[in-house]
Amino acid sequence: MSKPEWHISLAIGPNCDMESFALRSALEYFGVRVCVHWIGRPSDFVDVLSGADREAQVDYLILNFHGEEGKFCMPELSEDIYEKAEPRGEFFSAQEIIQYANLANVKVIAMGCTLGEKQLAQAFIQRGSPSYLGPADYIDGNANFMFVMRFIYELIANKKTEKEAFASAASMDQETSLYKLYSSKDETVDGEE
Repeated sequence: MSKPEWHISLAIGPNCDMESFALRSALEYFGVRVCVHWIGRPSDFVDVLSGADREAQVDYLILNFHGEEGKFCMPELSEDIYEKAEPRGEFFSAQEIIQYANLANVKVIAMGCTLGEKQLAQAFIQRGSPSYLGPADYIDGNANFMFVMRFIYELIANKKTEKEAFASAASMDQETSLYKLYSSKDETVDGEE
């Protein structure tokens, strides 16, 4: 690979490996440098969100997780396995994002069901992310993958703006239209009916 123009951090939650392998391969085919972070426990996620274990140069942070009711699904560990100050439980919500994230100038795409809910998106924006994308409802896995591929393709290959790339990717079908784009610049949400 020649020197990449784009750098993406890909954080992979539990049971999201197959889609992540396909996503990484496609992104690297586009010429993107992809750094992978396997999330095996909540402290791994905290380290990526806080920047303790995240690259200095990141165009997008893609969070490929399962989601439920606007929360990230996390591996639930036995009580004796958790580290002292590690978040506990099977979900990671807006409250934990506000507590742990440091996302100055890091654009975020959350690929899990319901991870585009407004409260969660606002937490990411509050912690410094200039934009946040995610599906606001339960989305088909293939459509989820296709949205992200089309979005990134439009940014890289066609040099579209984020709003233009979002519009192209969201317009593919009813499932991809579940994605919402939140922006810190103008506090707007694209994709609203």
